[in-house]
Amino acid sequence: MKSFDAAAAAATALHPQQVQRRTVVVLSTAQLLSGVGSGASLSVGSLLAVQLSGSNAWAGSVTTTMTLAAALAALPLAGLAGRRGRRSALVTGIFSAMTGALLVILATVTEVFPVLLLGAALLGLGTAANLQARFAAVDLADPEHRGRSLAIVVWAVTVGAVAGPNLIQPGALVGQALGLPAIAGPFVFSTAGLALAGLLLMIALRPDPLLLAARLRNGAGDTEAKGTTGTRGRHALRNGLRAARSSPRAKLALLAIVAAHGCMAAVMSMTPLHLQLLTEGPLAGQAAGHTHAASTDVFVLIGFTISLHIAGMYALSPVMGWLTDRTGRLPVILLGHGLILVSVCIAGFGQAQPALVTTGLVLLGLGWSAATIAGSTLLAESVAADDRVLVQGVSDTLMGAAGAVGSGFAGLVMSGVGYRGLNLTAAVVALVVLGVAGAARPRVRT
Repeated sequence: MKSFDAAAAAATALHPQQVQRRTVVVLSTAQLLSGVGSGASLSVGSLLAVQLSGSNAWAGSVTTTMTLAAALAALPLAGLAGRRGRRSALVTGIFSAMTGALLVILATVTEVFPVLLLGAALLGLGTAANLQARFAAVDLADPEHRGRSLAIVVWAVTVGAVAGPNLIQPGALVGQALGLPAIAGPFVFSTAGLALAGLLLMIALRPDPLLLAARLRNGAGDTEAKGTTGTRGRHALRNGLRAARSSPRAKLALLAIVAAHGCMAAVMSMTPLHLQLLTEGPLAGQAAGHTHAASTDVFVLIGFTISLHIAGMYALSPVMGWLTDRTGRLPVILLGHGLILVSVCIAGFGQAQPALVTTGLVLLGLGWSAATIAGSTLLAESVAADDRVLVQGVSDTLMGAAGAVGSGFAGLVMSGVGYRGLNLTAAVVALVVLGVAGAARPRVRT
């Protein structure tokens, strides 16, 4: 495999932008296929957790487990990328997620809640791989096109991720045809999509963009990436944070990315349960320790809302990338957190109206898109090349941790102060980021 990469790199070393275009196409197609897995998990994960655990208190457990696993996997996958290239890291994460989707199906059949959590954890490795893919898109990109390249790969998730929640009903039919519980059906599609994405990356992501970029930097030396600091060993997180702290731009980028993801995960993870309670009232038999599946109408409403939210996250990514390249990184970060602030106010104060909740979720997705694309672009160009992969791994670790904390505490916050209180808590976070970013604007050139 290594000799194949060496030959491919030698054949295309004089045309790195040709390799870059091919890389973006391959990454985008893989993102499209693997997006089905994340869409299905987001749409029915909380409902499946309540159904198997028998308690609303576990509603956020699937999202929390996925995001926590993604956080824990980010640095090991970054280390693998630094040693063996992006392809090895991405394929490892995607095939792990495929195994996770199979375990979720097994959990619905056996009704064993810990198996569901194990499957969610492996699905989280796929999330970590998908996050890393956006950085793979800029390994060979020209500085003036970094935002666009990153955004195209982020945008590619749209079709698969938006389709995922709307596969609940078709998935139910497929599941029943296979003798599975109806709610397991979407994960049949997830398994197939992840398998195809992994095979595509394994076969077509050649030459490896990270290894080729290192080769070009090192003057056509070895095809192996050398000089990536700190990706081995237990101090990788500390070394990465030290590298990020050395740059005010990198620190601001990390704040923007982490805060946006935490707000998004907290509100999004509780929205399916809020809509179910809003339209059906408390689950029948809850006090007696029994639950029932949501009706078809509620499934449709939840799928529609989460689909539009995910569309907000990804569909306008190219526009956000263009704005990032055209107007600068910091203005788009401010735009993103401004949209998050508006979105949670609409969803919170309009909590009794499904249309307003949906509107808020769409704007929340748009805000996440702007902050994540601009922040990721700023981060990729704010540290030395030798530290870049490690700092990107730290970013994904902190991003996943923020998502895990956000979704994990969201259930507690919602049970204490309601869905409106949860949204207003996210509003406070967005205000803090806007204040910090606004104050830093005169000192940080983007």
